[in-house]
Amino acid sequence: MNAKKKTTGVDDVNEARKLIREAGLRSTPARISVINALKRAAKPQTHAELSDQLVPLGFDKATVFRNLTDLAEAELVLRTELGDHVWRFELRDPSHDRSSHPHFVCVDCGTVSCIEEMALPSPTVRRSLNIARISEVLVKGHCGTCEAGRK
Repeated sequence: MNAKKKTTGVDDVNEARKLIREAGLRSTPARISVINALKRAAKPQTHAELSDQLVPLGFDKATVFRNLTDLAEAELVLRTELGDHVWRFELRDPSHDRSSHPHFVCVDCGTVSCIEEMALPSPTVRRSLNIARISEVLVKGHCGTCEAGRK
């Protein structure tokens, strides 16, 4: 997603409202605000980062967290942990099946990249290993940009 430093417009609110309702949730101002904040983000956001944006708008930290949890359970938002015990949240792209291939996650900046060339085990292999469903495979490390910044 591209970083966009714009204000939320009527179209953004209507789009978020529709997305939330289609997921079977009530469309509340807090959920709409969380969706639009994630939409504007250039990278996955922590609860603290989202709270910094949304608390000044009148939402408390607990409300932000509850709504992130609800949106993740409704599969509108992806929740990722990079090994530092901090959840990061991003909007789920319905056209992108995260269970079909692994992803690389930079533990410094949180950038998530697809590793298309690497296939996951076939359904036959998964059955033989008694794996019902793979939700996601993450490869964690340091991206080239962050590594170059260390030198």
